[in-house]
Amino acid sequence: MQKMKQNTANRRRFLKSSVAAGAAFAAAGATVNAVFPALIPEKMVLETNHSHWTTALPSANPALQMDLEADAAVIGGGFTGLSTAYYLKKIFPNDRVVLLEAARCGNGASGRNGAMLLTSTEDRYMEWSGDPALDKRIYDLTVDNSHQLLALSSQLNFDAEIELHGALQMCNNNMIADQGREYVQKARRSGFPFEFWDHEKIAAAVGTLAYPAALYDPNSGQVHPGKLVGLFKAAATSAGAEIYEATPIIHIEEGERIELTTGNAKMVRARSVILATNAYSSKLGYLRRAVTPVFDYVGITAPLPEGLLAKIGWKNRIPFNDSRTAVYYLGLTQDNRIHIGGGPVDYVFNNGLQEPAGAGKRFEGLRAELARIFPALEAQPFETTWSGAVDMSLDQASSVGQMGKHGNIFYAIGFSGHGVNLTSIFGRILADLVHGKTKDWTWLPYLNRATPYIPNEPFRWIGVQAALQYYRVTDPKLP
Repeated sequence: MQKMKQNTANRRRFLKSSVAAGAAFAAAGATVNAVFPALIPEKMVLETNHSHWTTALPSANPALQMDLEADAAVIGGGFTGLSTAYYLKKIFPNDRVVLLEAARCGNGASGRNGAMLLTSTEDRYMEWSGDPALDKRIYDLTVDNSHQLLALSSQLNFDAEIELHGALQMCNNNMIADQGREYVQKARRSGFPFEFWDHEKIAAAVGTLAYPAALYDPNSGQVHPGKLVGLFKAAATSAGAEIYEATPIIHIEEGERIELTTGNAKMVRARSVILATNAYSSKLGYLRRAVTPVFDYVGITAPLPEGLLAKIGWKNRIPFNDSRTAVYYLGLTQDNRIHIGGGPVDYVFNNGLQEPAGAGKRFEGLRAELARIFPALEAQPFETTWSGAVDMSLDQASSVGQMGKHGNIFYAIGFSGHGVNLTSIFGRILADLVHGKTKDWTWLPYLNRATPYIPNEPFRWIGVQAALQYYRVTDPKLP
């Protein structure tokens, strides 16, 4: 067995199978594939983030009111952009670094995710790639970064509710449990600290009886996403970065000095530009063929009474996810709210960013799954629900690098569920790349990698829908 999940690919892997359908159609309609983006341009939509986490987002800065010159301009005020701005100023404090956010910092995926602070990368997490030494090096990098986040929190006296109590990946049936046991044995021989938990140990830790087994990673954990945005913004500001919100970029003119035109007709000129735009990248004319946005859904309860929480039996705050294609992930906050996200995802034609019409059905599905996992919560409503687009690559692997006619545009994309941790690692990498310091990162397989090609519409939509239907049929059955 090469992978624990070889028969139960994570839901973020669905795009990989879509390429077979999409590329086949695209080959037969190459002209349509080539001209579609020009015929029907994508629409930029900035829906307001109304997740639970936004209650803790930092106050917004004013919009840019003047033209300016900068050494580096960061587009996007999420984890990637804010951490990159921080590291750019930390490495080169005399450089002028400006960050331009279209709405407010944390309005995108950074402020509406599932709060899991996971190790490794999506394509290698709890999987056997065949290169255990490289897997362990990537794992150690992410473990170290989690502790760096704790150190930054302490340094700035800013509590982001970072907890490293570990995380569980549940096995949905006995077959997956057998695969998981074998994987853990192999991983431990390669130096990973993973543990195999049986049904009783799961029940004792988190209370649920819904799974026969699980894989435990002691170095993962969880965080409050809104407060983590605040931590990164405080770090970038304290280092001297200038942050402008309500400042969308509507045009990028490449050159030795790149010209950025904002929505309020101001101009920013910079030697380097960092695209920290993830699911929104294609709206600026970049990375359309590398990633595509899909909609994910999350719901959260009101704070649970102590008696109900005791009845559930979640004795600590270890977050967990399952091993289905339509993966579900859950966490317990410090104020005793339970949140659940995932399940079936949706793709909107032409990389659309507006919430799909069927979102209500998705939230009902989350409620039903929460009741299945914790029957005591059958009558417990969600206090808040939300959705939003996240960017996915065909092989669920990330990419960080540079591009452009003059090699002065930098990007990081495709975090696929591991972005809470990876984004700030990639922020460090981006800061190094901007200043030509690549040698420390040449070992990383995500550096300047060629992402698998995703065809344009209508073939993209056809392929994604085919993949979603495939996984609905082949998803592992529950016991």
